[in-house]
Amino acid sequence: MAVTFAATPRAHPSTVPAKRGPRGRALRRGLTGWAFAGPATVIVVGLSIFPAVWAFFISRAKWNGIAPATMVGWGNYQKLLQDPDMIAATRHTLILTAIFVPGSIVLGILIAVALNQKIKLIGFYRTCIFVPYVASAAATGILANFVFNPQFGAANDILRTLGLPQSQFLENQHLAIYIICLILLWGEVGFTTVIYLAALQDIPRELVEAAVVDGASKWKVFRHVTLPELRPVTVFVAVWQTITAMQLFDLIYTTTRGGPLNSTQTVVYYIYELAFQTQRLGYGAAAAYLLFIVTMVLSLGVILYGRRRGSEVF
Repeated sequence: MAVTFAATPRAHPSTVPAKRGPRGRALRRGLTGWAFAGPATVIVVGLSIFPAVWAFFISRAKWNGIAPATMVGWGNYQKLLQDPDMIAATRHTLILTAIFVPGSIVLGILIAVALNQKIKLIGFYRTCIFVPYVASAAATGILANFVFNPQFGAANDILRTLGLPQSQFLENQHLAIYIICLILLWGEVGFTTVIYLAALQDIPRELVEAAVVDGASKWKVFRHVTLPELRPVTVFVAVWQTITAMQLFDLIYTTTRGGPLNSTQTVVYYIYELAFQTQRLGYGAAAAYLLFIVTMVLSLGVILYGRRRGSEVF
């Protein structure tokens, strides 16, 4: 009996799966990455870049958000340079920045050095320093209103206990901006402390030990070893805190609302009043762009100064 074997059909070359090459794997990785990052990128572009471009066109128009806009070119910017309210708000913002930025750097370094010591309950102390930074600015402002209340505030209670004259604090037009700066320091110093504490722990112990062996005192070690090693971090902190001070709004809103007599009105709060209270959207957008330019110039100045001193952070 003859047995026949059927020939196995050969697969067509086009049906054989091709081996995935390096380009295919790279394309697959790229598509996978964009599948994760794509939605976030669309959100960032939609909520930041597009509104910024749109705001620029609004800044060159006179518009209240309802009636048709009237193009005025650079007229809004020219008016801002002569606006007494804008000039006053800029002065208040610069005063706040000039006090807050160096103060947060100095306090951050000193507290970080203290918290870098081996003492009991060090974790508890570090947590206490950082808690005000985690709290919202709204909560900080509400708490500050109670502390500095002229009738029943804790600040005046302390002054009465010490036999000192009481103060109006946030109701005093000559004192309110400095009280705001004090509140801002209390809320933000935790950030600079944590940054400097991490930088202190990254300083090589060999440098400190070599300086001690050479007979350097603690002050000389701090001045000639610690501070130079902290210089790049200081540049970063200065830029970050400058942006924080220039864009301060929430603390002003929850404490003084720009008062008394506009003595604490910052640029951002003035922009808020222009855009959302008086409906001068074009004028407010122009003020926002001027604030952006000034903030960028100050930040670049700090960065260039740091690079000239040998501290390249960005």
